[in-house]
Amino acid sequence: MDLKQGKILVTGADGFIGSHLTEELVRRGCNVRAFVLYNSFNSWGWLDHSEPEILKSLDVFAGDIRDPHGVKEAMKGCSVVLHLAALIGIPYSYHSPDTYVDTNIKGSLNIVQAARELGVEKVVHTSTSEVYGTARFVPINEDHPLQGQSPYSASKIGADQIAMSFYNSFNTPVAIIRPFNTYGPRQSARAIVPTVISQIACGLRKLKIGALHPTRDFNYVKDTVRGFIAVAESESSVGEVINIGSNYEISIGETVQLIAEVMGVQVETETEAERLRPGKSEVERLRADNSKAKKLLNWEPLYAGREGFRRGLAETVTWFTDPCNIKKYKADIYNV
Repeated sequence: MDLKQGKILVTGADGFIGSHLTEELVRRGCNVRAFVLYNSFNSWGWLDHSEPEILKSLDVFAGDIRDPHGVKEAMKGCSVVLHLAALIGIPYSYHSPDTYVDTNIKGSLNIVQAARELGVEKVVHTSTSEVYGTARFVPINEDHPLQGQSPYSASKIGADQIAMSFYNSFNTPVAIIRPFNTYGPRQSARAIVPTVISQIACGLRKLKIGALHPTRDFNYVKDTVRGFIAVAESESSVGEVINIGSNYEISIGETVQLIAEVMGVQVETETEAERLRPGKSEVERLRADNSKAKKLLNWEPLYAGREGFRRGLAETVTWFTDPCNIKKYKADIYNV
C-alpha cells in the first residue's frame, strides 16, 4: 500500500509514539490528519513542539476517542487509520479501571465500527507486549497466551479482540501491531527510562525506583515508528498480529546502571513501595520473537542488542538533558 495515496488519520498523535509517527509520515510526504485529545488549553500535546514546517502540513482534529460521532467525523476522507490513542499508565489503571474500558476498549470499537461504515482501506490497531503478561516461554511469539495481569493489560486484550473480531466478522481490514517497551524522547516520566534519566539530570544520585529484577525488551522509538509504517504499507499484515521488538532482554536494574554509565555518573537505587506493582500483577519477563515482522514486513530493529540499546539511550539522554525539555518534567514527583 502506498501511504502517499490518500489521507492517513493518526489517533493519539499528541502522545509520545504518536507524535514521532505523525512527524515521520509528514517527512515522507504523506497527507496526515492528527487526532488529538480536545482540551480547553487548545494544546496539541507533543505536536506543539514539532517543527513549523511539519505543523503547516498537518490537518489537526481535536476530539475524544470515546465519542463515536467525533471519531467517525475525523475518519471521513481517510484511507488509512493508525490507531494509537489509549490510556497506557499501569499504576493509574489500578484505581481508575473504568476509564481504561471506555478509552481503550470502547475507543477501539469506535474506530473499527467507523472504519467498517466508511469503507476505510486499512486500520492499524496498537496493542502492547503487556497483553502477554509474564513470559511462559521466550522469545515470545504472537501465539503466546494472553494474560491480563493489570486492568490496563486486560483493557488492551479486550481492545485487540474487538479489533480482530471486526476482521473476522465483517472483513474489516485490520492489522494489529504489538510493540514491546518503547522508549525515547518525549516519553512520560512514569516509564523507567525517563524516570532514571530525569532524576539523574536533576542532580539525584540515589534514585527512587520500583522493582529491579524484571526484564524488558526495550525498543527505541524510531524503530517502533518504522514498525508502524511497515505494518501500514504491507498488504500481508491484514488479519495479523505482529510483534515489534528487539529479541533482547535486560533487567530494570541493569538498565539503571547502563543509563548511569551513558550519563557518566555513579548511582544507587532505593526501592519505593508506591512504585511496586501488586505481586501477581508484575510482569516478570518480556522478550520478543520478531521473526514474523522480519518475514512479513522485512522489518528489523536498527537499535538492536545491548549496543543498539546504548545508542538509543544516548540519543534519549541528549534530548532529556536539554534544559528546554527537562523543565517539562517533575523528576521529584512519582508519576502515576
